[in-house]
Amino acid sequence: MAEKLYLCATKQFILMKITIIGAGNMGGAIARGFAAKNVFAAKDITCCDRSDATLDALKKDVPGIGTSKDNAQAVKDADIVLFAVKPWILPAAVEEVKAALDYKKQLIISIAAGVGLDRLAELFDKGADKPQVVYLIPNIAVEVGAGVFFYCSNTASKDNLNLIQKLFGQVGFAKQVEEKQMTAGTALASCGIAYVFRYIRANVEGGVEMGFYPKDAQEIVLGTIKGAVELLLAHGSHPEQEVDKVTTPGGITIKGLNAMEEAGFTNAVIKGLKAGK
Repeated sequence: MAEKLYLCATKQFILMKITIIGAGNMGGAIARGFAAKNVFAAKDITCCDRSDATLDALKKDVPGIGTSKDNAQAVKDADIVLFAVKPWILPAAVEEVKAALDYKKQLIISIAAGVGLDRLAELFDKGADKPQVVYLIPNIAVEVGAGVFFYCSNTASKDNLNLIQKLFGQVGFAKQVEEKQMTAGTALASCGIAYVFRYIRANVEGGVEMGFYPKDAQEIVLGTIKGAVELLLAHGSHPEQEVDKVTTPGGITIKGLNAMEEAGFTNAVIKGLKAGK
């Protein structure tokens, strides 16, 4: 199974089929991202969900994509089965399709936050038939090919781990980590994107208070953030190095920074990240 999948991944992804159980916000974003970046042909992606509206929206956005309400049937021809359901729904979702899974031919991925490798091994256990399971945390920007992914496994082969890196590396930044780092990765990337949105909102609201229309303020803020990211990526520098370049003695930038720190900016960010641990 690993060899077949790995060779397909290095030549052309069209030879692979993926079934995504759960086509809500995250499952749908993964499907849309894979299709948009031609990681999989639309016809080789099957999304399962209970909601007709959810599946209809996917079919509208990704012409040719497969959809199904029969999870067990949908997994049978898949090379990869990705479970994109809530942690408390995962046990029932696994039980529904377990008999139809073929661990000799299929790679299993779970994106249920907080459900670690030991628990996944229990859920997918079929006696002597042992699965290769990957625990992966994505973020919603996968939809536009700019996701951030952390993954780990203690059962997947080297070839299949390389496959995960290749697939998800096509739709963003992917990094294999130790399982003990998955919670931190979730905070930084999966939850972290929400924190970025809140920072953007705060900037926009400040811009409006200072005289810009909301649309104009948002354009300015987004352009500023994009530029900051591009600088850090281009220079490979620490953020404070770039901060130093724009904080002249007695200037308004350092006054603004100090006012934010007085209000607890850095401490608030760190506390927010750690709150979910």
